[in-house]
Amino acid sequence: MSDQILGVIPARYASTRFPGKPLALIGTKPMIQWTYTHASKSKSFHRLVVATDDKRIHDVVLGFGGESVLTSPDHPTGTDRIIEVANKYPDYGIIVNIQGDEPGMEASLIDGVVGLKTKHRHWEMTTAAVPFSHHEDPKDPNKVKVVFDRNSRANYFSRSPIPASFKGEAIYHRHLGIYAYERDFLMSYNQLPTSDWETVESLEQLRALQNGSTIGVFLAEKANLGVDSPADLKVVIREFQEKRLI
Repeated sequence: MSDQILGVIPARYASTRFPGKPLALIGTKPMIQWTYTHASKSKSFHRLVVATDDKRIHDVVLGFGGESVLTSPDHPTGTDRIIEVANKYPDYGIIVNIQGDEPGMEASLIDGVVGLKTKHRHWEMTTAAVPFSHHEDPKDPNKVKVVFDRNSRANYFSRSPIPASFKGEAIYHRHLGIYAYERDFLMSYNQLPTSDWETVESLEQLRALQNGSTIGVFLAEKANLGVDSPADLKVVIREFQEKRLI
């Protein structure tokens, strides 16, 4: 069981909600470069690569000095793309999936997710969550919610508000687009039985949960906004301007 850790940033050009999203500019740099740069600040990785099926993204990553792997365009999910990359790098025991649309992902958050995984090697996966801010709407289906127990193990993920505010005001936690996988589990992920939870919610992590696997949740105090839509991009640009990154 190798302790080497591989970071993978999947980046797809043909996004339904936001085509060409990885190459959208934040200041003078494309989003994928910001994601790669911030992920590179993590102390956890022994190697960091972008996984893309698009030569335009591949060339941009190589152009700013990053490492990129061209993958098949036929993968139905991001996890399938991660598995292809993991096959190319067999010496890494933990594989970390960082979404390409998280340009402000903090290194401390990445280290928290990886730290939780290395502490619990028997857990199949770890991920992250953050409390909803006052200006976020828990009814927004693009902001995935997660509930977890007192031992930091996920109970369920949903696009609907969970828990329901039936009596009193609920505390919501937004799921963040990062996963650390135990290698053996990742490589067998596609053999897990199909999940009706995954189908109805359109959330592939529910396949692991419904089949009895453990997903640990690192709770961060705050996190920068991911980019699901052009409207989100405008918010991120304002945040980067306020922080004088651009």
